Amino acid sequence: MAPDPVHWSYHLFSTVFLLADLTIRVGLSIRVIMRRRPYPITLAWLVVILLLPFAGGFIYLLLGENRLSDKRTARIMNSIAHYQHWLQTLRGRPPVQWPHLNPECGPLQQQAEALAGIPALAGNALELIDRPEDIIRAIIDDIDKARSTCHLQFYIWEPGGMVDEVMAGIVRATKRGVRCRLLLDAIGSRDFLRSREAAAMRKAGVRIQESLPAGIFSALFARIDIRNHRKIVVIDGRIAYTGSQNMVDPRVFKQDAGVGRWIDLMVRIRGPVVETLAGTFVNDWILDADIRHFRPKSVREDIDTVRRIADLHPSPPTGDIAVQLVPSGPGMTQDAIHSLLLTTIYASRRELVLTTPYFIPDEPLLVALKAAAQRGVKVRIIVPAKNDSLLVQYASRARFEELVDAGITILQFTDGLLHAKTITVDRDFALVGSVNLDMRSFWINFESTLFIYNTAFTRRLRTLQQQYEDQSVPLDRSTLTNRSRIERFKENLALLIGPLL
Repeated sequence: MAPDPVHWSYHLFSTVFLLADLTIRVGLSIRVIMRRRPYPITLAWLVVILLLPFAGGFIYLLLGENRLSDKRTARIMNSIAHYQHWLQTLRGRPPVQWPHLNPECGPLQQQAEALAGIPALAGNALELIDRPEDIIRAIIDDIDKARSTCHLQFYIWEPGGMVDEVMAGIVRATKRGVRCRLLLDAIGSRDFLRSREAAAMRKAGVRIQESLPAGIFSALFARIDIRNHRKIVVIDGRIAYTGSQNMVDPRVFKQDAGVGRWIDLMVRIRGPVVETLAGTFVNDWILDADIRHFRPKSVREDIDTVRRIADLHPSPPTGDIAVQLVPSGPGMTQDAIHSLLLTTIYASRRELVLTTPYFIPDEPLLVALKAAAQRGVKVRIIVPAKNDSLLVQYASRARFEELVDAGITILQFTDGLLHAKTITVDRDFALVGSVNLDMRSFWINFESTLFIYNTAFTRRLRTLQQQYEDQSVPLDRSTLTNRSRIERFKENLALLIGPLL
């Protein structure tokens, strides 16, 4: 018996389906190519689009472009004049005496100012704090002494342990008339933002604002994985903290992840650079929060209003350290932190030490690191032995062999998840902040980095890096060579989408 003939609608549906898939793949591939991004990112997205029918195109439209919401973009455009006016006022501060510092520092700070608009400021006092308990205790003590404002900005805020004491301190400060504002990333702090603890703090008068709201509906209009990854605390506009630690207690945070305690550091700051951290917080707050207090008037009037409400004011010199804040992220100067990291690596002459939890460098960064080792610089990269992201761990490992072959020492930290993001150059100047050595920090997240042009502080940081080294195991060539083919395949597969991680 002859089979029934295939209905004509089946042929039509198949043709329409194939044409639609082909149109999406070709159209989005052209779009990716025409955006002229770094070729590893372009190649990775082409792989996703061409290998995954329909799904690849959907993923690209969701995550492939750094699209900010129309609301946030409009606020950025409205605030540009005010932000630029504020930056101009910073140029009236006492200048840094560059002849007394490493000659590489002058051009680096000049490039940073050209990219970020914030000059290096002299006269700061910095305290390096590397124990989580000490970090949180210092923040609590400063909150208890606050008289006007407490501004805290974090990617992750998770109650438990000593964080509960921070929240109690903030409520106490609010009750005595201190204006307390918390700016927390909508995804990183999602659970807390919807928690009873947050509701209780709001009821007590604490202003809590989610940064970069994300949801299914908002995904249609903005890229939802653009996150605010900054960690900033400013008290009374005169004391600030920044670094790598989220507002979590490592004794209770992610204890089921199997990576041990998270190891972080923060820098407590007094002096003129506090104003730049305060200004960065205020700018982020205005972009996300209700801005009815800041009705557009003249730029000068608006700046005066912001300064009064937000405790944004110059701080007198309190030390002898030159510091420059470099905020980075979508909508700001493209490639700023990436370009400055390359300059930092090329500036090294004797020693370069980097610590990072997530190490997925692109080709320019790889070339810079290998070139440093080839010209005799002692390059050391310290990463966690165990990572909370298996995909990141495989993508990182894919690069280790060529780095070791170039003469670079890779050390795996074994006493927890080393989350500190630090760079020291020739024991002369240092970088500390929230930036990981991966594409997400370079291109997608809002980050902040301190460029610290001071030998004494850098040597203190280098001593801490040495403690990390002492708790690490160096990767030798034989270990890398003896990896199985299956392991190499996993690494290379992860590396394919490394630019998107």
